[in-house]
Amino acid sequence: MLNQLDKIERRLAEIDEQMATPDVASNIKKLQTLGQERAGIADVVAKYRDYKAATKSLADTKAMRGDGLDQEMTALVKQEITTLESRLDSLHQELKVALIPRDPNDVKDIIVEIRGGVGGDEAALFAADLFRMYSRYAQVRGWKIDIISTSQSGAGGFKEIIFEVKGKSAYSRLKYESGVHRVQRVPLTEASGRVHTSTATVAVLPKAEEVDISIDPDDLRIDIYHSSSAGGQNVNKVATAVRLTHLPTGMVVACQTERSQLQNRTTAMAVLRSRLLDFERRKQEEKITQERRNQVGSADRADKIRTYNFPQDRLTDHRIGLTLHNLPRIMAGDIDQLIDTIVTTYQSQHLGGLVA
Repeated sequence: MLNQLDKIERRLAEIDEQMATPDVASNIKKLQTLGQERAGIADVVAKYRDYKAATKSLADTKAMRGDGLDQEMTALVKQEITTLESRLDSLHQELKVALIPRDPNDVKDIIVEIRGGVGGDEAALFAADLFRMYSRYAQVRGWKIDIISTSQSGAGGFKEIIFEVKGKSAYSRLKYESGVHRVQRVPLTEASGRVHTSTATVAVLPKAEEVDISIDPDDLRIDIYHSSSAGGQNVNKVATAVRLTHLPTGMVVACQTERSQLQNRTTAMAVLRSRLLDFERRKQEEKITQERRNQVGSADRADKIRTYNFPQDRLTDHRIGLTLHNLPRIMAGDIDQLIDTIVTTYQSQHLGGLVA
Protein backbone atom coordinates (compact mmCIF):
# COMPACT_ATOMS: atom_id res chain seq x y z
CA MET A 1 0.00 0.00 0.00
CA LEU A 2 2.80 2.41 0.87
CA ASN A 3 4.47 1.82 -2.50
CA GLN A 4 1.22 2.72 -4.24
CA LEU A 5 0.89 5.86 -2.12
CA ASP A 6 4.47 6.85 -3.01
CA LYS A 7 3.55 6.61 -6.70
CA ILE A 8 0.45 8.74 -6.19
CA GLU A 9 2.48 11.37 -4.34
CA ARG A 10 5.02 11.47 -7.18
CA ARG A 11 2.20 11.77 -9.70
CA LEU A 12 0.83 14.81 -7.84
CA ALA A 13 4.24 16.45 -8.08
CA GLU A 14 4.37 15.67 -11.83
CA ILE A 15 0.94 17.20 -12.37
CA ASP A 16 1.93 20.37 -10.50
CA GLU A 17 5.06 20.67 -12.66
CA GLN A 18 3.08 20.15 -15.89
CA MET A 19 0.39 22.66 -14.92
CA ALA A 20 3.11 25.27 -14.32
CA THR A 21 4.52 24.95 -17.86
CA PRO A 22 3.45 27.54 -20.47
CA ASP A 23 2.31 24.87 -22.95
CA VAL A 24 -0.18 23.37 -20.51
CA ALA A 25 -1.20 26.69 -18.97
CA SER A 26 -2.31 27.91 -22.41
CA ASN A 27 -4.17 24.66 -23.25
CA ILE A 28 -7.53 24.89 -21.49
CA LYS A 29 -8.56 21.27 -22.18
CA LYS A 30 -5.22 19.85 -21.00
CA LEU A 31 -5.30 22.11 -17.96
CA GLN A 32 -8.83 20.97 -17.14
CA THR A 33 -7.90 17.29 -17.52
CA LEU A 34 -4.88 17.64 -15.26
CA GLY A 35 -6.89 19.70 -12.79
CA GLN A 36 -9.52 16.96 -12.53
CA GLU A 37 -6.83 14.32 -12.02
CA ARG A 38 -5.18 16.46 -9.37
CA ALA A 39 -8.47 16.96 -7.55
CA GLY A 40 -8.90 13.19 -7.49
CA ILE A 41 -5.59 12.48 -5.71
CA ALA A 42 -4.85 15.62 -3.68
CA ASP A 43 -6.83 14.47 -0.63
CA VAL A 44 -5.16 11.04 -0.71
CA VAL A 45 -1.71 12.63 -0.80
CA ALA A 46 -2.61 14.95 2.07
CA LYS A 47 -3.68 11.95 4.18
CA TYR A 48 -0.52 10.08 3.22
CA ARG A 49 1.65 13.00 4.30
CA ASP A 50 -0.21 13.10 7.60
CA TYR A 51 0.44 9.38 7.93
CA LYS A 52 4.18 9.80 7.27
CA ALA A 53 4.39 12.69 9.74
CA ALA A 54 2.59 10.65 12.41
CA THR A 55 4.87 7.67 11.75
CA LYS A 56 7.96 9.84 12.25
CA SER A 57 6.50 11.40 15.40
CA LEU A 58 5.79 7.93 16.80
CA ALA A 59 9.34 6.75 16.08
CA ASP A 60 10.81 9.89 17.69
CA THR A 61 8.55 9.56 20.73
CA LYS A 62 9.41 5.89 21.22
CA ALA A 63 13.11 6.78 21.05
CA MET A 64 12.65 9.05 24.07
CA ARG A 65 11.77 6.12 26.34
CA GLY A 66 15.40 5.16 26.93
CA ASP A 67 16.66 8.62 27.88
CA GLY A 68 16.43 8.24 31.67
CA LEU A 69 13.16 10.14 31.98
CA ASP A 70 11.52 10.67 35.34
CA GLN A 71 8.22 9.01 36.20
CA GLU A 72 6.07 11.94 35.12
CA MET A 73 7.77 12.32 31.72
CA THR A 74 7.63 8.55 31.18
CA ALA A 75 3.86 8.65 31.69
CA LEU A 76 3.53 11.55 29.24
CA VAL A 77 5.59 9.69 26.64
CA LYS A 78 3.42 6.58 27.03
CA GLN A 79 0.29 8.67 26.62
CA GLU A 80 1.70 10.33 23.49
CA ILE A 81 2.61 6.92 22.03
CA THR A 82 -0.92 5.65 22.62
CA THR A 83 -2.39 8.77 20.95
CA LEU A 84 -0.09 8.49 17.93
CA GLU A 85 -0.73 4.75 17.50
CA SER A 86 -4.48 5.41 17.53
CA ARG A 87 -4.01 8.22 15.00
CA LEU A 88 -1.95 5.93 12.75
CA ASP A 89 -4.56 3.17 12.88
CA SER A 90 -7.24 5.69 11.88
CA LEU A 91 -5.13 7.11 9.03
CA HIS A 92 -4.26 3.61 7.83
CA GLN A 93 -7.97 2.74 7.54
CA GLU A 94 -8.73 6.02 5.78
CA LEU A 95 -5.93 5.39 3.30
CA LYS A 96 -7.23 1.89 2.55
CA VAL A 97 -10.62 3.37 1.72
CA ALA A 98 -8.99 6.15 -0.31
CA LEU A 99 -7.21 3.56 -2.45
CA ILE A 100 -10.42 1.83 -3.47
CA PRO A 101 -10.52 2.16 -7.29
CA ARG A 102 -12.20 5.50 -7.93
CA ASP A 103 -15.14 5.98 -10.19
CA PRO A 104 -13.63 8.10 -13.00
CA ASN A 105 -16.84 10.13 -13.04
CA ASP A 106 -16.50 11.21 -9.39
CA VAL A 107 -14.75 14.46 -10.29
CA LYS A 108 -17.30 15.44 -12.94
CA ASP A 109 -20.13 17.92 -12.79
CA ILE A 110 -23.57 16.34 -12.97
CA ILE A 111 -26.94 16.60 -14.64
CA VAL A 112 -29.88 15.80 -12.36
CA GLU A 113 -33.32 14.89 -13.67
CA ILE A 114 -36.26 14.86 -11.24
CA ARG A 115 -39.71 13.74 -12.39
CA GLY A 116 -43.01 13.44 -10.60
CA GLY A 117 -44.14 9.81 -10.51
CA VAL A 118 -47.25 8.23 -9.05
CA GLY A 119 -49.55 10.68 -7.31
CA GLY A 120 -50.50 13.43 -9.77
CA ASP A 121 -50.11 16.98 -8.45
CA GLU A 122 -48.79 15.73 -5.10
CA ALA A 123 -45.99 13.83 -6.92
CA ALA A 124 -45.12 17.01 -8.83
CA LEU A 125 -45.05 19.01 -5.58
CA PHE A 126 -42.75 16.39 -4.05
CA ALA A 127 -40.48 16.65 -7.11
CA ALA A 128 -40.27 20.39 -6.43
CA ASP A 129 -39.45 19.68 -2.76
CA LEU A 130 -36.60 17.37 -3.81
CA PHE A 131 -35.27 20.04 -6.17
CA ARG A 132 -35.25 22.58 -3.33
CA MET A 133 -33.51 20.07 -1.04
CA TYR A 134 -30.71 19.45 -3.54
CA SER A 135 -30.50 23.16 -4.43
CA ARG A 136 -29.99 24.17 -0.81
CA TYR A 137 -27.47 21.38 -0.29
CA ALA A 138 -25.58 22.60 -3.36
CA GLN A 139 -25.59 26.13 -1.97
CA VAL A 140 -24.09 24.93 1.32
CA ARG A 141 -21.36 23.03 -0.57
CA GLY A 142 -20.56 26.04 -2.75
CA TRP A 143 -21.79 24.37 -5.94
CA LYS A 144 -23.50 26.20 -8.80
CA ILE A 145 -26.87 25.13 -10.22
CA ASP A 146 -28.10 25.92 -13.75
CA ILE A 147 -31.65 24.91 -14.69
CA ILE A 148 -31.78 23.28 -18.12
CA SER A 149 -35.50 22.66 -18.57
CA THR A 150 -38.71 22.50 -16.56
CA SER A 151 -42.25 21.27 -17.03
CA GLN A 152 -44.53 22.64 -14.33
CA SER A 153 -47.78 21.21 -13.04
CA GLY A 154 -50.92 23.19 -12.43
CA ALA A 155 -50.44 23.00 -8.65
CA GLY A 156 -47.02 24.64 -8.81
CA GLY A 157 -44.80 21.58 -8.68
CA PHE A 158 -42.67 20.03 -11.40
CA LYS A 159 -43.73 17.27 -13.74
CA GLU A 160 -40.04 17.34 -14.68
CA ILE A 161 -37.02 19.49 -13.91
CA ILE A 162 -33.54 19.00 -15.33
CA PHE A 163 -30.60 20.96 -13.97
CA GLU A 164 -26.81 20.95 -13.96
CA VAL A 165 -24.73 21.00 -10.78
CA LYS A 166 -21.17 22.31 -11.05
CA GLY A 167 -18.76 21.83 -8.19
CA LYS A 168 -16.07 19.70 -6.59
CA SER A 169 -17.14 16.08 -5.94
CA ALA A 170 -20.74 16.73 -7.04
CA TYR A 171 -21.09 13.30 -8.65
CA SER A 172 -19.30 11.42 -5.86
CA ARG A 173 -21.66 12.98 -3.29
CA LEU A 174 -24.96 12.63 -5.18
CA LYS A 175 -24.54 9.55 -7.39
CA TYR A 176 -26.39 7.30 -4.95
CA GLU A 177 -29.49 9.54 -5.09
CA SER A 178 -30.64 7.89 -8.33
CA GLY A 179 -33.87 5.96 -7.85
CA VAL A 180 -37.48 6.20 -6.78
CA HIS A 181 -38.14 8.47 -3.78
CA ARG A 182 -41.44 7.87 -1.97
CA VAL A 183 -43.29 10.43 0.17
CA GLN A 184 -46.05 9.76 2.68
CA ARG A 185 -47.92 12.87 3.87
CA VAL A 186 -51.23 14.72 3.85
CA PRO A 187 -51.40 16.79 0.62
CA LEU A 188 -52.46 20.43 0.88
CA THR A 189 -55.46 19.59 -1.30
CA GLU A 190 -56.64 16.75 0.99
CA ALA A 191 -59.62 18.03 2.99
CA SER A 192 -60.12 14.86 5.04
CA GLY A 193 -56.55 14.77 6.35
CA ARG A 194 -55.83 11.38 4.77
CA VAL A 195 -52.19 10.43 4.23
CA HIS A 196 -51.29 9.89 0.57
CA THR A 197 -48.32 8.00 -0.86
CA SER A 198 -46.64 9.51 -3.93
CA THR A 199 -43.33 9.10 -5.72
CA ALA A 200 -40.75 11.02 -7.70
CA THR A 201 -37.78 9.68 -9.62
CA VAL A 202 -34.27 11.09 -9.46
CA ALA A 203 -31.56 10.41 -12.05
CA VAL A 204 -28.01 11.67 -11.42
CA LEU A 205 -25.83 11.61 -14.54
CA PRO A 206 -22.15 12.55 -14.77
CA LYS A 207 -21.81 15.33 -17.30
CA ALA A 208 -20.24 13.88 -20.42
CA GLU A 209 -17.69 15.77 -22.47
CA GLU A 210 -17.25 15.39 -26.22
CA VAL A 211 -14.23 13.17 -25.60
CA ASP A 212 -16.35 10.81 -23.45
CA ILE A 213 -18.90 9.97 -26.11
CA SER A 214 -19.26 10.98 -29.74
CA ILE A 215 -22.59 11.46 -31.51
CA ASP A 216 -22.95 10.96 -35.26
CA PRO A 217 -24.79 14.00 -36.69
CA ASP A 218 -26.69 11.62 -38.99
CA ASP A 219 -28.19 10.00 -35.87
CA LEU A 220 -29.83 13.27 -34.78
CA ARG A 221 -33.13 14.90 -35.69
CA ILE A 222 -33.16 18.56 -34.66
CA ASP A 223 -36.42 20.45 -34.27
CA ILE A 224 -36.61 24.21 -33.63
CA TYR A 225 -39.72 25.76 -32.07
CA HIS A 226 -40.93 28.72 -30.01
CA SER A 227 -40.28 28.76 -26.26
CA SER A 228 -43.41 28.53 -24.12
CA SER A 229 -44.30 29.38 -20.56
CA ALA A 230 -45.81 26.92 -18.10
CA GLY A 231 -49.30 27.85 -19.33
CA GLY A 232 -48.41 27.26 -22.97
CA GLN A 233 -48.12 30.91 -24.08
CA ASN A 234 -45.31 31.76 -26.47
CA VAL A 235 -42.80 33.90 -24.61
CA ASN A 236 -40.37 34.39 -27.47
CA LYS A 237 -41.24 35.67 -30.94
CA VAL A 238 -38.09 34.06 -32.36
CA ALA A 239 -37.89 30.26 -32.52
CA THR A 240 -35.03 29.48 -30.11
CA ALA A 241 -36.14 26.28 -28.34
CA VAL A 242 -34.38 23.11 -29.48
CA ARG A 243 -35.52 19.49 -29.40
CA LEU A 244 -32.97 16.76 -30.16
CA THR A 245 -34.00 13.21 -31.01
CA HIS A 246 -31.31 10.51 -30.99
CA LEU A 247 -32.67 8.15 -33.62
CA PRO A 248 -30.82 4.92 -32.64
CA THR A 249 -32.05 5.04 -29.02
CA GLY A 250 -35.16 7.21 -29.32
CA MET A 251 -33.90 9.57 -26.61
CA VAL A 252 -35.44 13.04 -26.76
CA VAL A 253 -33.94 16.14 -25.12
CA ALA A 254 -35.52 19.60 -25.23
CA CYS A 255 -34.12 22.91 -23.99
CA GLN A 256 -35.77 26.32 -24.05
CA THR A 257 -34.33 28.16 -21.05
CA GLU A 258 -31.60 30.03 -22.93
CA ARG A 259 -32.13 33.14 -25.04
CA SER A 260 -30.47 31.87 -28.20
CA GLN A 261 -30.95 28.82 -30.37
CA LEU A 262 -27.21 28.07 -30.21
CA GLN A 263 -27.17 28.12 -26.41
CA ASN A 264 -30.20 25.85 -26.22
CA ARG A 265 -28.67 23.45 -28.72
CA THR A 266 -25.37 23.34 -26.80
CA THR A 267 -27.17 22.68 -23.53
CA ALA A 268 -29.40 20.00 -25.06
CA MET A 269 -26.34 18.26 -26.55
CA ALA A 270 -24.70 18.20 -23.11
CA VAL A 271 -27.77 16.50 -21.64
CA LEU A 272 -27.96 14.01 -24.51
CA ARG A 273 -24.28 13.09 -24.19
CA SER A 274 -24.73 12.51 -20.46
CA ARG A 275 -27.78 10.32 -21.00
CA LEU A 276 -25.98 8.28 -23.65
CA LEU A 277 -22.93 7.89 -21.40
CA ASP A 278 -25.21 6.67 -18.61
CA PHE A 279 -26.96 4.34 -21.08
CA GLU A 280 -23.65 2.83 -22.16
CA ARG A 281 -22.49 2.47 -18.57
CA ARG A 282 -25.67 0.65 -17.58
CA LYS A 283 -25.28 -1.72 -20.53
CA GLN A 284 -21.79 -2.57 -19.29
CA GLU A 285 -23.07 -3.07 -15.75
CA GLU A 286 -25.62 -5.59 -16.99
CA LYS A 287 -22.73 -7.77 -18.11
CA ILE A 288 -21.36 -7.86 -14.56
CA THR A 289 -23.02 -9.45 -11.52
CA GLN A 290 -26.39 -8.60 -10.01
CA GLU A 291 -24.61 -7.69 -6.79
CA ARG A 292 -22.51 -5.10 -8.58
CA ARG A 293 -25.60 -3.56 -10.19
CA ASN A 294 -27.31 -3.28 -6.83
CA GLN A 295 -24.29 -1.58 -5.25
CA VAL A 296 -23.87 0.98 -8.01
CA GLY A 297 -27.55 1.79 -7.85
CA SER A 298 -27.82 3.36 -11.31
CA ALA A 299 -29.08 0.30 -13.17
CA ASP A 300 -32.16 -0.34 -11.05
CA ARG A 301 -33.95 2.98 -10.93
CA ALA A 302 -37.35 1.30 -10.71
CA ASP A 303 -36.56 0.20 -7.15
CA LYS A 304 -37.75 2.35 -4.26
CA ILE A 305 -34.64 3.62 -2.49
CA ARG A 306 -36.07 5.95 0.16
CA THR A 307 -39.25 6.93 2.00
CA TYR A 308 -40.00 10.36 3.47
CA ASN A 309 -42.72 9.80 6.09
CA PHE A 310 -43.95 13.21 7.25
CA PRO A 311 -46.58 12.13 9.82
CA GLN A 312 -43.86 10.18 11.68
CA ASP A 313 -41.10 12.71 10.90
CA ARG A 314 -38.97 9.89 9.56
CA LEU A 315 -36.70 9.28 6.58
CA THR A 316 -35.78 5.68 5.75
CA ASP A 317 -33.17 4.68 3.20
CA HIS A 318 -34.18 1.13 2.31
CA ARG A 319 -30.87 0.16 0.70
CA ILE A 320 -28.82 0.43 3.88
CA GLY A 321 -31.53 0.32 6.56
CA LEU A 322 -30.86 3.87 7.74
CA THR A 323 -33.51 5.84 9.63
CA LEU A 324 -33.22 9.57 10.36
CA HIS A 325 -35.61 12.07 11.90
CA ASN A 326 -36.26 15.82 11.58
CA LEU A 327 -37.59 15.88 8.02
CA PRO A 328 -37.94 19.70 7.90
CA ARG A 329 -34.18 20.02 8.43
CA ILE A 330 -33.46 17.33 5.84
CA MET A 331 -35.78 18.88 3.25
CA ALA A 332 -34.00 22.20 3.88
CA GLY A 333 -30.82 20.62 2.48
CA ASP A 334 -29.17 19.27 5.62
CA ILE A 335 -28.35 15.88 4.08
CA ASP A 336 -24.63 15.50 4.79
CA GLN A 337 -25.26 12.86 7.47
CA LEU A 338 -27.47 10.91 5.09
CA ILE A 339 -24.98 11.05 2.22
CA ASP A 340 -21.95 10.36 4.45
CA THR A 341 -23.59 7.20 5.79
CA ILE A 342 -24.55 5.95 2.33
CA VAL A 343 -21.11 6.63 0.85
CA THR A 344 -19.33 5.04 3.82
CA THR A 345 -21.55 1.94 3.61
CA TYR A 346 -20.85 1.38 -0.06
CA GLN A 347 -17.14 2.02 0.44
CA SER A 348 -17.05 -0.56 3.23
CA GLN A 349 -18.87 -3.09 1.05
CA HIS A 350 -16.44 -2.43 -1.80
CA LEU A 351 -13.44 -2.68 0.52
CA GLY A 352 -14.75 -5.92 1.96
CA GLY A 353 -15.13 -7.31 -1.55
CA LEU A 354 -11.55 -6.35 -2.40
CA VAL A 355 -10.22 -7.99 0.78
CA ALA A 356 -12.23 -11.16 0.09
